[in-house]
Amino acid sequence: MPGGAPCEAFSLHGCAATFLSNPKRVPLKIVMLSPTATVFEFFLVPLAVLVIYHDVRYRRIPNPFVLATLISGVVLNFVLGGVHGGLSSIGGCVLAFILMFILHVFGAMGAGDVKLFAAIGSVIGAHLVLPTFVVVVLTGGLLALASILRSGVFATTMHRVLQILVGLLPGWPMPKFSVPADRRLTIPYGAAITIGAIIAIAIFHP
Repeated sequence: MPGGAPCEAFSLHGCAATFLSNPKRVPLKIVMLSPTATVFEFFLVPLAVLVIYHDVRYRRIPNPFVLATLISGVVLNFVLGGVHGGLSSIGGCVLAFILMFILHVFGAMGAGDVKLFAAIGSVIGAHLVLPTFVVVVLTGGLLALASILRSGVFATTMHRVLQILVGLLPGWPMPKFSVPADRRLTIPYGAAITIGAIIAIAIFHP
């Protein structure tokens, strides 16, 4: 391993062998979270546990959790970033609300999920809302796929997806679907939102 190149550029086996023979020649890169990101993660992890428990068991997210998250997000950002941090927090709340409300209009998201993501937006700030939204959608898609396969309603779900895509075309009405009475056929999207936020902060927070 010439020149002490970083370990990730080579195979794990080769790095291990070189490290055992001469540890000083293998500089290991350890990626650490910034202090601000660490504070946010310590705040979001217990929130995720509470939200996941209530959303999975009761399919609802208590409003006190949402309100506490919103207020805490604004206060944290103001304390850590001053006026700029406070404004970024408020902007994140507004932007997150708009993005999730669009999905709510199409019947893809519940009102509780909209409020929760808006509150999360106040924690992560405006600059992280878009990447977090992408991560949340991907996480929710994985949960949805698992739920579909477990419930055996793949064909019905694909038919509804097709109806929604057709509804996006000019002149075609957007279908509205009622919430299934069987909770197993619904997705605890609060879990996707909180887990997605934790992942996004770890990846994208400066």
